[in-house]
Amino acid sequence: MRRTDPEGHGPVRYGPSLPGHGLPLPAGLSAVLADAADHGGDEHGGVPGLPAAACGYFARRGLRARPDAVAAAPGAPALLLAVTAALGGDVLVPRPCAAWWVPQVRVLGRSVFHVATPAECGGVPDPYALLETVRRIRAEGGDPRLLALAVADDPTATVAPPELVHETVEAAAGEGLHLVSDETWRDTVHRPHGTVLLSPAEMLPERVTVVTDLAGPFLPTSWPAAVARFPATAEGAGLRARVLDVLTALDARVADPVAAAAVYALDEPPEVAQRLAAGVALHARVANAVYRIVVSAGALARPPLAGRHLYADLGPLRSALGAHGVGDAQELEDFLTGRLGMPVPGGHRFGDDLAELRVRLSTGPFLGTTAEERIQSLLSPAPLELPHVQRALNHLGSVLDDLRDDAQRWEPPR
Repeated sequence: MRRTDPEGHGPVRYGPSLPGHGLPLPAGLSAVLADAADHGGDEHGGVPGLPAAACGYFARRGLRARPDAVAAAPGAPALLLAVTAALGGDVLVPRPCAAWWVPQVRVLGRSVFHVATPAECGGVPDPYALLETVRRIRAEGGDPRLLALAVADDPTATVAPPELVHETVEAAAGEGLHLVSDETWRDTVHRPHGTVLLSPAEMLPERVTVVTDLAGPFLPTSWPAAVARFPATAEGAGLRARVLDVLTALDARVADPVAAAAVYALDEPPEVAQRLAAGVALHARVANAVYRIVVSAGALARPPLAGRHLYADLGPLRSALGAHGVGDAQELEDFLTGRLGMPVPGGHRFGDDLAELRVRLSTGPFLGTTAEERIQSLLSPAPLELPHVQRALNHLGSVLDDLRDDAQRWEPPR
């Protein structure tokens, strides 16, 4: 992460990347990429199997698709930018939202409007707040056309309940909005048999474009690839055609070696499926340990239900943080990044108010600092008991407990 103004709080242009796996890749996945790189790809360019592989991936999740209704790009940001350019108008997003959503819209000169989320989750706007925001935008001469949401959310690590998804999607459809459902984290739900995840595309397929960045379930962030599923309607076909025009103009094509790896991963052979399940279980255990440390120190957080991260509100520790010169999210980011020795992006990176003391904590850095430690974490039946994992968690606890103790000392008597 970089700041545009090292002396102050200028515009945040370079946000944090997606929380990484922090784990060695399956051998077959690495071999496919290396083989494609050695052979230089197809003589005509591109990997023809990618659309079919994407269709298979979506179909296994209850979202049937045809190859002529999907698209691929080097990362989800390129897809969102292309969809926004193709649709035109203003864009609505929940507050907070993924760090890459807003920059993709603003680079086109479009207006972005944040909508509050309900208390129980992030990623999906409160339907009544959405309706009021749309009304206000139109009253002020705006043209809202697109709502971006994420049922399994970055940064909050929550999964929106199906009833909320229904209400919000119905409200958006009633106002004529198109929806982009970012489903990057749907395959990282911590308790897949105990958590109901409803894609908006299951409810209203004719108005929803689904986008999945493969860095969520399968690929490292340094291998950018994402796929999108468009509505199987005339309007959806027209939107896809315009999106492909934008991607072509940007030369936003998935590199052939990465595309080959994406095809292999999207087909979900046993080694990929097993590694995904093991990785999700490992990150879930670490995320819950981090959650317990955060709340025991007096900070606030929603229980993590998906992903490789946790969103923490250190507002209750404001007095202690103030003694360290921390008064906003950027200063909190700097303070915790320095104290913990890992990136700890502030909530302002995700559209939250700069004055709020919120941060996203990723679980990857707790798995170890070497490949050997990380694979040990993956293979251990008790990863939280490993010395290197314990050290990292204890260090987080020590930093936050010191802040809690300071806050309690300085709390005025009642």
